[in-house]
Amino acid sequence: MEFLRNTWYLAAWGHHLKPGELFPRIILNEPIVLFRDADGRAIAFEDRCPHRFAPLSRGKLREGRLMCGYHGLEFDTSGACVRNPHGSGKIPAGARVRSYPVVERHAALWIWMGDKDADPALIPDFGVLDNPDHADVLRLDYMVMDAPYELIVDNLLDCSHTCFVHDGILANEEMTAIKTTIKRKDDAITVSRFAPDAPIPSMFALAYQREGIRIDGWTDIRWDAPACMLLDTGVTEVGCPRQAGTGALSVHVLTPETHQTAHYYFSGRRWGVRPGGETHEMREKVADLRRFAFEQQDEPMIRAQHRIMQLTPSSKLKPVILETDVGVVGWRRIMEKLIVAEQSPLVES
Repeated sequence: MEFLRNTWYLAAWGHHLKPGELFPRIILNEPIVLFRDADGRAIAFEDRCPHRFAPLSRGKLREGRLMCGYHGLEFDTSGACVRNPHGSGKIPAGARVRSYPVVERHAALWIWMGDKDADPALIPDFGVLDNPDHADVLRLDYMVMDAPYELIVDNLLDCSHTCFVHDGILANEEMTAIKTTIKRKDDAITVSRFAPDAPIPSMFALAYQREGIRIDGWTDIRWDAPACMLLDTGVTEVGCPRQAGTGALSVHVLTPETHQTAHYYFSGRRWGVRPGGETHEMREKVADLRRFAFEQQDEPMIRAQHRIMQLTPSSKLKPVILETDVGVVGWRRIMEKLIVAEQSPLVES
């Protein structure tokens, strides 16, 4: 799948970008360097000096300017070269670095990679993270996954996989044979599953403070282009309303690093935690368990899947579709439409 460019991508958690430091990232196969100006505002440049193409991230910040570490050219926050320390000091006309719009919102830094005007109103609503220091917010976590971002989005929107890949942690086999539904609003979709009268998975038992009970469980996951997901999942005792149970609103955002690798940002906010379950130690335990699920269970499976796909002739890459794949089919159709419209502006959306 081609990259959608005129959209917002999560470049880093806000706390990753420290004053006085240069922060490199590869996004959509492009080298990027982020830093904060004298007022603390996040700035993003292409990580490539126009002189001899050295990475600017190997330079340093000096008096509010970024200085290339190879030959000392200095660039202001707009990307314009403002100092050439060599010879007469004349600044060549092409001595300019591309800058990218950046917005800091929802504890994250969002970067616009396209050539159209950047609209901050298009950043998905992840207000659940607006107070990241609050006691019920889980760790703002991050990892690089050795797989294309599309396969990871497929994985997240096909919640039935949790019954097998994460058996006992996030779901269990008794939750398998349930209906998957999808709702679409504009270019966003929500995929939902409801599992009545099932054993409580261990992740929720930590919050519920009760092992071995049976519960009603739900999973509602909202997808916004290109790869931004908000997962509403929880459990309640059989026959009880949701608000009587416990759950979490979890943020999952994928930003393509290359066509073969992806930055994965994840966090969440718990609610309905029983007395004794909302402690720093318990939050760390839950965060570690979530990371284990993604790092030790999801990624090996997706990486192995990708390897098989690479070895398979394209003529055979026509997957069988199951009822649980409605979200996978839905998001891919929307993305294909958006990419075609971006590459062919006269095509109606």
